[in-house]
Amino acid sequence: MATALLAVFILAVSVSLAVAGLVLAQRRIPLELRQSHNVAIGVVYGALQITFGVIVGFSAFLVLDKYTTAQNTVTSEAADIVEIYRLAQQLPEEHRDHVQQLAKSYTQVVVEEEWPMMRGGEVSPHADELVSELARSIEDFEPSTDAERAVYAQGLERVHDLTEDRELRLLNVREGLPPILWVVLIVLGATIVAFTFFLGMSNARLHRGAVVALTVGLTFVILTIVVLDHPFGEVFRVGPEAFERAQNTMEGPRGGGT
Repeated sequence: MATALLAVFILAVSVSLAVAGLVLAQRRIPLELRQSHNVAIGVVYGALQITFGVIVGFSAFLVLDKYTTAQNTVTSEAADIVEIYRLAQQLPEEHRDHVQQLAKSYTQVVVEEEWPMMRGGEVSPHADELVSELARSIEDFEPSTDAERAVYAQGLERVHDLTEDRELRLLNVREGLPPILWVVLIVLGATIVAFTFFLGMSNARLHRGAVVALTVGLTFVILTIVVLDHPFGEVFRVGPEAFERAQNTMEGPRGGGT
């Protein structure tokens, strides 16, 4: 809700500034003078639009790739923890129970504690501790048979995958588009709107309507990029459903839950 209200506020401010700038230009610059420069302004305006389109396309590619990667990473991380839980069933009872309990605890902390924190760009130290303890529990196990050695090797591999997937997920929480891209997007968008102030249109109301429509469109484009650049934010976020399914699997009969 807070994000939606902020978006509405930004849209309202953008439209208000655009209309105010247009009205000021219409009052200060005679219509005849503006009309006489329509061709020249149109050439520059077209170049600005092309440049903005290229930057938007590049930014959209980056954020869509980030959003898709975040979805795939969450699914992979949840699958890793389920596989570790299942592999632990083949360990001696003492190690089995400890590893399985850590797997369950990690999944629960991620869903109930870390996921809400990620909306604000934060992560759970408790989840970090649990995944580290889970890794140590498997690494410290000393296999005594060929079957246990095979399980041990697979467990190490899954823990490595789990750690990598977790780090990638947290990287998507902390990192976003480079600041320079935001500067270019905002400056170019504002410049494109400002250039429309100097176009000469006989119908002032139609001119204002066109500027409002352009401003709304550009603002929506930038806000969409902002939303997709935060895949774990409040809007169109990647949810914890994969981890919730992992919880159900570990608690159910197929997971061997006790």
